Amino acid sequence: MINTMNLPQMMVRIASEFSETPGPRSRDEGDYSGQQFLEEILKPRFEEAKNTKQKLIVDLDGTDGYATSFLESAFGGLARIYESREILETMAFKSNEEPYLEMEIKQYIKEARKT
Repeated sequence: MINTMNLPQMMVRIASEFSETPGPRSRDEGDYSGQQFLEEILKPRFEEAKNTKQKLIVDLDGTDGYATSFLESAFGGLARIYESREILETMAFKSNEEPYLEMEIKQYIKEARKT
């Protein structure tokens, strides 16, 4: 369930805005990597949402699935830049196809280590 906390919303639809076939962890491992998603879409949209006080909804549906390395690289990578609390206050996740992904992603965010 998405808790919008009465904030205006913006959306990232991974399947239509990035790829229906998300790839590996890093750019050097293949196309449509978690690193590419983080750098080109997730981080800029997160910053925009944070700066404009909007809730960023990440729609995970419509893909062929996700490698755990993709999810950790993208969402854990964001948590190595920003505080976990700030990310979880700004972002929400939507997945009707694989609802367990929300908890998995939140775990990557909480466990990420800043480097």
